[in-house]
Amino acid sequence: MLKVQELKELIKALDQSNVDELKFEQDGTKLILKKHQEPTQTIEKAAVQEVPTPVLTPPVQVETPSVAAVANAGTKEKQSTSNANVHTITSPMVGTFYSSPSPDSAPYVKQGEKVTEESVVCIVEAMKLMNEIEAEVKGKITEVLAENGELVEYGQPLFVVELV
Repeated sequence: MLKVQELKELIKALDQSNVDELKFEQDGTKLILKKHQEPTQTIEKAAVQEVPTPVLTPPVQVETPSVAAVANAGTKEKQSTSNANVHTITSPMVGTFYSSPSPDSAPYVKQGEKVTEESVVCIVEAMKLMNEIEAEVKGKITEVLAENGELVEYGQPLFVVELV
């Protein structure tokens, strides 16, 4: 399964290329990325009107909902709070929050534990796919904001990390 960062890189590469459509299939998961080419001008009653072109990346169409949430997430996986030394790790998709890899295992992280950029802090399950969420910052977990088994929304804060 592709990681969130790999999906972002695919979307960015498609956006910067001359390719209009990309199809990818792995282990029964299908991903289709398409560029939507919109006309730049339309003629209406002999007057020319310009249709605004998208400012950001073009819309992406996918078949797997968890991938759609990731595509819409863009590059915002965490939001900075008012304190510049604190980061909030947010959910990159809608799904079920799990603090450990299995019900009888210890949680990935607890309040007060240190994390690195590659540390897995939790799993968000979407459509039976287990998506490991990485801290992507180096610091110490100061708050765990989600409960095990809780449904989480896109952008919902999951952890507060004090940067080191």
